[in-house]
Amino acid sequence: MKKEALWTRGFIQIWVSNFFLFMTFYFLLVSLPIYAIRELNQKQSSAGLIVTVFIITAILIRPIAGNLMQKIGKKAIFLTSLLIFLSASVFYLFTDSLSGLLFVRALHGIGFGMATTATGTIVADILPSSRRGEGMGYYSMSMNLAMVIGPFIGLQAINSWGTSTLFILAIIFAFFAILTGGFMKIEHAPEMEMSEIEHTEKKGIRFNQIIENTAVKISIVAAIFGIVYSSILSFVSVYAEDKGFISVSGYFFVVYAIFMLMARPFAGKWFDRYGANKIVYPCIVLFSAGMILLGMAESEWMFLLSAALIGLGYGSMFPCLQTIAIQKAAPHRRGLATATFLSIFDIGIGFGSYLVGIIGDAIGLNAFYSFSSIYILIGIAVYYYLHGKTIRKETIIPKKEQFNTGA
Repeated sequence: MKKEALWTRGFIQIWVSNFFLFMTFYFLLVSLPIYAIRELNQKQSSAGLIVTVFIITAILIRPIAGNLMQKIGKKAIFLTSLLIFLSASVFYLFTDSLSGLLFVRALHGIGFGMATTATGTIVADILPSSRRGEGMGYYSMSMNLAMVIGPFIGLQAINSWGTSTLFILAIIFAFFAILTGGFMKIEHAPEMEMSEIEHTEKKGIRFNQIIENTAVKISIVAAIFGIVYSSILSFVSVYAEDKGFISVSGYFFVVYAIFMLMARPFAGKWFDRYGANKIVYPCIVLFSAGMILLGMAESEWMFLLSAALIGLGYGSMFPCLQTIAIQKAAPHRRGLATATFLSIFDIGIGFGSYLVGIIGDAIGLNAFYSFSSIYILIGIAVYYYLHGKTIRKETIIPKKEQFNTGA
């Protein structure tokens, strides 16, 4: 039987647009904490706040964006979000204080939260249901490739080219996100039926209109791991500078992504064939091993080896968790499922960024990274009780029926 196509024109367009969105995100994520510490004379806790404010606004806007997509369509929300994202990128050129930077970060978070909710929903609708796990894995590569190039260029810019060049590049990347995604054809189905929209409007906004209940448990799992992952996103470049690894700091995410990309095609196919548990449990162990090695790193090769283990572990686990959230939702509620998953996950990222900044000031990042490996292993039990133990029950339902019913 011939496989349904994955790499359609629409999939490629949304893939490239999402790449530039995350390129801008990662580009600024690793450089702005350094900018705040060096040029604005802030502590690590304030640098973490720069990430937290961005995440908070993204969290607050996502349920609203998910609900609006059901009413006015995905394309309208997608284009609006890209314009907000580009506008915020321009405003960075005019900020020279922490308060001004926090305001721009808040606006940028709104655009990013709306855009990533839209792209996650659009790609879920584009992908054939029989290959959704595999397709989501390939789609996630756009984020991971951005994770390689973005931090590398961001650290090069902040260390060698200056902040003006840093912010101009952010504008260019945001512009390309619009250029590639703004002209794609987006199908209207499966949106909420008009009769259902009118019915919900008469009854007013209810909890299940902004939260997809079936996605909550697996989203909590993602948020728990996101707390640790935030320490890498926000502070691994600061940690590398403190340890004297500045010459290879930009290569951390390169190594991370290389090993993640090597594993991703296999992880997606195994997810579709064997189920989530066969992927998630080994990934948690690899993630934990990578974090303890990062905390113990006394040489550049140990620093980069930790990136390889984290890439294999966390880099393969995250798209599996997101796919679970989408599969459990009914087709017309995939937008809310995506919004719910990303919002709860980002609570972990936002809370973690601020918490890690405080802990880093108190005990040092190396101690935090080492202790976090134990925390990650505890996450095995959390995953099991919130989702893992239900896998056997779900596998008795034929795969086709799972996708059609949202089971």
